[in-house]
Amino acid sequence: MTHDPAAPDFSAGGVPASLEPAAIRLFGSRLDLASRYAQLLATEGVVRGLIGPREAPRIWDRHLLNCAVVAELISSGETVVDVGSGAGLPGIVLAVARSDISVTLIEPLARRTAFLTEVVEALELGNVTVHRGRAEEAAGAEADVVTARAVAPLDRLAAWCLPLARIGGRMLALKGSSAAEEIAEHQAAVTRLGGGPAVVVRCGEGLIEPPTTVVEVACIARTKSKPSKAARSGARSRR
Repeated sequence: MTHDPAAPDFSAGGVPASLEPAAIRLFGSRLDLASRYAQLLATEGVVRGLIGPREAPRIWDRHLLNCAVVAELISSGETVVDVGSGAGLPGIVLAVARSDISVTLIEPLARRTAFLTEVVEALELGNVTVHRGRAEEAAGAEADVVTARAVAPLDRLAAWCLPLARIGGRMLALKGSSAAEEIAEHQAAVTRLGGGPAVVVRCGEGLIEPPTTVVEVACIARTKSKPSKAARSGARSRR
């Protein structure tokens, strides 16, 4: 098999040429850190089953850039809690792109928290804390922003994420093309859990294609309402 020397080496975190302008724009002087993280995802992340082997060539467009554009919704100095971090998406990406925010990664599975801890140490990310546990155990975190990506339907996310946000803080849920349908189905549950109207925001328009779809919900009230049966069932399945 011949090797094209101009082709990006995905196992080494190489940025595809077509994505370089967006990567430079989003990561700036920290692009090297992002590349090292991409390398860890494409190697150890795949070996440990945190990233599928077919995802390695798509790490930049499908994962890193898709997450990094969400930083445009976060202000300097804000605190971020990332629920169900898994391999660190979007939490690690946001922490790499933005040294001016602090990020707490919440993940219940030991093998994933071990990987996250190793990544934080390898990249020397002083603005990241890793917490092993369920979101319910961190209630009252009073974060400015609570993020989640590909974790659960909107009603479950609201049950897990809104209790971690301060009043006036926000939940940012990275979603797919069905975001509007989820809002129509679950807005009532979100309201009961103390959330305001859910709004669809497109991040990275004109920079990445397709833009990242985010459902933004403000935490407007504290509620003692118990999570729905579906939310409780989802929490048990993640233990």
